[in-house]
Amino acid sequence: MAEELFEGFIGLDWRAVVMMLVGGLMIFLAIAYRFEPLLLLPIGLGAMAVNLPLGGLTGEHGIMTVLKENGLDNELFPLLMFLGLGALTDFTPLLQRPWTFLLGGAAQAGIFASLMAAIALNFSLREAGAIAIIGSADGPTTIFVATQLCPDSQACPNEVLGPVVVAAYSYMAMVPLIQPPIMKLLTTKAERSIPMEYTDRPIPRLLKILFPIVVLIIGGLLAPKAAPLLTMFMFGNLLRESGVVDRLSNTAQSELINIVTILLGLVIGSIMTGDTFLQLFTLKILGLGLGAFVIGTSAGVMFGKLMMVVSGRKINPLIGAAGVSAVPMAARVVQRMGQKERPDNFLLMHAMGPNVAGVIGSALAGGVLLSRVPALAG
Repeated sequence: MAEELFEGFIGLDWRAVVMMLVGGLMIFLAIAYRFEPLLLLPIGLGAMAVNLPLGGLTGEHGIMTVLKENGLDNELFPLLMFLGLGALTDFTPLLQRPWTFLLGGAAQAGIFASLMAAIALNFSLREAGAIAIIGSADGPTTIFVATQLCPDSQACPNEVLGPVVVAAYSYMAMVPLIQPPIMKLLTTKAERSIPMEYTDRPIPRLLKILFPIVVLIIGGLLAPKAAPLLTMFMFGNLLRESGVVDRLSNTAQSELINIVTILLGLVIGSIMTGDTFLQLFTLKILGLGLGAFVIGTSAGVMFGKLMMVVSGRKINPLIGAAGVSAVPMAARVVQRMGQKERPDNFLLMHAMGPNVAGVIGSALAGGVLLSRVPALAG
């Protein structure tokens, strides 16, 4: 009787304890420091729950297994998430400053740099592509691309999907910690203090309606494999901007995205089992993912410095860091960094341009990986 009562404790090993502590740390950061609580809270609890021995959460009929198979493995959750994100996105800052498209594109350098680094570390081409997409700083894009590049053990013998997805969402939540040191290292105080005046130039309603349609068509032609992501994202934005389907737009912005966020967070946390994560292979993936974030941020800032020079110091290079796509976290980081140096400087709306451009850029970069990597891998 006593043995049955304590069988959970008997089956607990050190790896499970470590991962439960990691989950607890995520919950602490979410509550105490408000580090993206919408992500870290469900991920942290999921990680703690799945490492309970004999819990049955991931068995054949376990709730986490069911959610993973029907929401993650078939890409349903990331596509629904993109629909909600599209409905929440306002492209006005980007349309007011079309040149910020370039900053959003520059920040995708982290994807291709980490691709080459992963290949150099002897990951297979498909595995390297799945790891590289962490640099998109976009959770739904990461899941969408990684599940297609590594759908099973035949395509990728090593367990890649779990570490890749967890790394992507964890680093997204840690953007306020990861980006500021890089931004400070690559810029001077004078550069960070460059003022940028915000002019609220009105954008015609017709342009706002046409924009998602045009981006979908052009993006779908340039990177056909990115069409599902672009379709859901731009459809969500069209619901918002059309002004004739407020019920659908409000549902996508609130109920839909909230439900998907809860389920997706728990599923991601349930992937974080001790026997899978506490391996050198997984640590390499986490390291490469961090490197992708660092390079993407650095490329955005350096391109921002180039635009600063070309514009005659009218552009603050900090806004380039927002091109990594983590919306709106990266833009908020830019705002805070800029105001530390100059309290009257408001960079948020300027940073939102490259921020939303980064979402489009990461989807297109993911489409390129999906087109080229399987072809090269054979």
